[in-house]
Amino acid sequence: MKRDRRVAGLTEHHPTEPPPSEPRPEGHRPARRRLTGRGLPGRGLPGRGRSAAAGLRPPLALAVPAVLAVVFLLMPMAGILTRTSWGDLGTHLTSAEVTEALRISLVVSLWALGLSLLLGVPLAWLLARVDFPGKSVVRSLVLLPMVLPPTVGGVALLLGFGRRGLLGGWLDSWFGVQLPFHTAGAVVAATFVSMPFLVISLEGALAGLHERYEETAASLGAGPLRVFRTVTLPMIAPGLAAGAALTWARALGEFGATITFAGNLPGVTQTLPLQVYLLLQDSPEAATSVSLLLLVIAMAVLVALRGRWAGGGGTARGRTSGAVTRTDATGGGAPDAGGTWPDHMTGASAASGTPATPGPPTATTAHAEAADAGPTAPGGPDDGSGTGRWPLHADVTGFNRLTLDAAPGTTIAVVGPNGAGKTTLLRALLGLTPRAHAVLTLGARDVTALPPHRRGVAWVPQDGALFPHLTALGNTAYGLRAHGTGRAEARREAQLWLDRLGVGHLAHRRPAQLSGGQAGRVALARALAARPRLLLLDEPLAALDQSTRAHVRHTLRRHLAGFGGVCLMVTHDPVEAVSLADRVLVLEDGRALQDAAPAEVTRHPRSPWVARMLGRNAWPGTATDDGLRLAGAGRLVAADPLPEGTGALAIIGPEAVSVHRARPSGSPRNVWPGRVREITALGSRLRVLVASPEVPDLVGEITPQAAAELGLAEDAEVWVSVKATEVTLVPV
Repeated sequence: MKRDRRVAGLTEHHPTEPPPSEPRPEGHRPARRRLTGRGLPGRGLPGRGRSAAAGLRPPLALAVPAVLAVVFLLMPMAGILTRTSWGDLGTHLTSAEVTEALRISLVVSLWALGLSLLLGVPLAWLLARVDFPGKSVVRSLVLLPMVLPPTVGGVALLLGFGRRGLLGGWLDSWFGVQLPFHTAGAVVAATFVSMPFLVISLEGALAGLHERYEETAASLGAGPLRVFRTVTLPMIAPGLAAGAALTWARALGEFGATITFAGNLPGVTQTLPLQVYLLLQDSPEAATSVSLLLLVIAMAVLVALRGRWAGGGGTARGRTSGAVTRTDATGGGAPDAGGTWPDHMTGASAASGTPATPGPPTATTAHAEAADAGPTAPGGPDDGSGTGRWPLHADVTGFNRLTLDAAPGTTIAVVGPNGAGKTTLLRALLGLTPRAHAVLTLGARDVTALPPHRRGVAWVPQDGALFPHLTALGNTAYGLRAHGTGRAEARREAQLWLDRLGVGHLAHRRPAQLSGGQAGRVALARALAARPRLLLLDEPLAALDQSTRAHVRHTLRRHLAGFGGVCLMVTHDPVEAVSLADRVLVLEDGRALQDAAPAEVTRHPRSPWVARMLGRNAWPGTATDDGLRLAGAGRLVAADPLPEGTGALAIIGPEAVSVHRARPSGSPRNVWPGRVREITALGSRLRVLVASPEVPDLVGEITPQAAAELGLAEDAEVWVSVKATEVTLVPV
């Protein structure tokens, strides 16, 4: 019933997770395997999409008005098509007046599009990314031309930019610029009514683009303008194209504001809509032909935008999200032919007691290891020390309240329950969150006042945040290019890093063509290639299967061994914490609950959450002369009690819990009755959850043979016992 307890006896991510020796697909989430026979197989839920509703007939109260609405919208279009004089269409469209109006329309609409892009793109970015007083007023001002009658807009333009307007008089007296009754006035009018379409479309695209992509680019050393040019704009390109097309189409068809502000001068301000208005008086057939031309242009724009504006927003979102959409069945995270290095801390080796030895390095290891020991990438921040060693000192205030000091080469695992402030701490060190502020010193340089791209801090967020418009090689080379490394050299070094992490053969794939584990390794290679002073990893190995995780863990440990900075790694995996970290920082509600070596945290966890993460029972209480008075009414006897009255946590390993069908006799001093609530499999052993009226729930670990001999099943009445020597009391 007992099992050897080792400092590194951390072979499970969760007490109910399958052992690391069992291969799992990348991105796998552990599921409990119930052994009671009472679980029902999962049943597929009926689809809620089109197929589920295919057999439903719409109610007439909705169908009839909907059909009438379609007919109402279709009738004017049908009128143009049926009344067009098809035989004279070519003559009407090639007349001198129409071709001149078309030329003016194209000049005005293209200039309006250019002005809208020049002014509207920054405005959309400001509305989507910056909170400032009066933001709602500015957004309403942007929307106003869309709901304002065009003639009223023309009057407003006259009063603003006309000769006697607020600004028009100054433009005339200072620069000799007169906008009314000039082609420039038509451009201003078209820009006024069409730019809102660009701003609204682009703001929506920016709102759908998660800021983590831009933040990750900044952490790799890219300045704000470079981030906007190389990350933001390419990722919102579909939204930008949609907004630009709508803006151009709206400018091409503008009538009311143009005729009111710029007039109707042939060859100067007379655009196609104005030409249609004039032709209606003298030649209705020609007016219909020109109207058909404008109708065809409008329909062509809508057809080009299908899936981006009209009924397909999801498609555009998918193109910019950067989410992993495909799992490669043939390359689902398995390392290259170079082999996988088993880790001496994996569950397989820990369970068997046989230490694993690392395999041979790849062909590129020597060169890459030489890069490990080098300074930061060219153009990176310089602390002036010239030593290549960057100790860390950080005073964090706000939601997180702690002080961090770490020597060069230290790896700190940051653990804690959800909401403890782990990711907030990393973002505070990057200077990316208002929730917490970090006074940060790296080496001899205080980088607190520096923007994120000049701190020399690289960040790997939870999902990797690979740039979807770049290949794996382009992603990995991004930080090097941001620091000024030449294109060829950056790509060569990036390829070496991809090779080291076993994804070199995927260098020319885009993120959407990578599995979750492959994308995670590319993100890790991208951060390591930037050679930061401080490396922040937010669950970097979570998406990897167990064998690949051992390989990447081995590579990461080899890099960190020669790393001249400090690495903070958020993790929920005790194996990672023990095998990679020199220290474990336990957070709770933003404060440091424990900061010690992994062996110390393993033996004496001060947090019930950490104890459970390590697969141990953890009971809080108050120390007595012989053990612990539990938070309820129970008592626990311990061989090494703490001073009476001390707040403490009792740690009991599941292997120390014995399960009996009758009250045991003999040496155990802690004996309680209980009832089996659940039995779950953990590799070759079973974990039994027992609820007792006298003490908190207790988890024991037994063999399947012992369970069969005892006849254990859910709701079975049992007795559990724990020797006093197996209880560890930790002051909290």
